[in-house]
Amino acid sequence: MIIEVADIEVHPGCQDEFDRAIVQGVTTVIAHAKGFIGYRVIKGIESPTRYLLQIEWQTLENHTVDFRQSEAFGEWRGLVGGFFARPPVVEHFNLVNSSKRT
Repeated sequence: MIIEVADIEVHPGCQDEFDRAIVQGVTTVIAHAKGFIGYRVIKGIESPTRYLLQIEWQTLENHTVDFRQSEAFGEWRGLVGGFFARPPVVEHFNLVNSSKRT
């Protein structure tokens, strides 16, 4: 499993609309992509126009090839791209360890 992390900055004043658009985009487009496992959207407190989108993929290629080179990527960008104040910074990570208190 790999984790894609997209650091997204949106235009001020459109956060509520973006909140809806990003969830719609992930659940209706990205969630149907090959290798998709799950996602998390994190919104900044000190920087309320900043978001982190974390998507878990089975393989790096599921994101970089299967999704990014598909028509679905254009559909995704059509839903959320107009909100971007700058191009997102996207990197990929391996999970070293994780814990949750129950």
